[in-house]
Amino acid sequence: MEVIAIQKSALDGMKKELKALLEMTENATKKYTSIFKEEKWLDNQEVCLMMNITKRTLQTYKDKGLLPYSKLNRKNYYKLSDIQALLEAGQPYNTNNNGFTDE
Repeated sequence: MEVIAIQKSALDGMKKELKALLEMTENATKKYTSIFKEEKWLDNQEVCLMMNITKRTLQTYKDKGLLPYSKLNRKNYYKLSDIQALLEAGQPYNTNNNGFTDE
């Protein structure tokens, strides 16, 4: 085990900087927390499991505009209410033509 000694003033300075960083982080996330508290958001994997579809099918739903999504830090999120609405409307497959309906 290695012991490193530093001056008390340096330690106090680091504490102040960490507190300031924590405050900045909390202030930056305040405007987003209300959005995520209002509604449950799901990622790709959760949506695929919930709808029993593949990632490719989910991508097709997005490409066709059937399922709205939001992107945050290169990751897609979907509102639970949008997924429920799509499920209630029925799967967007048109089994007679073996493809998707044009909307």
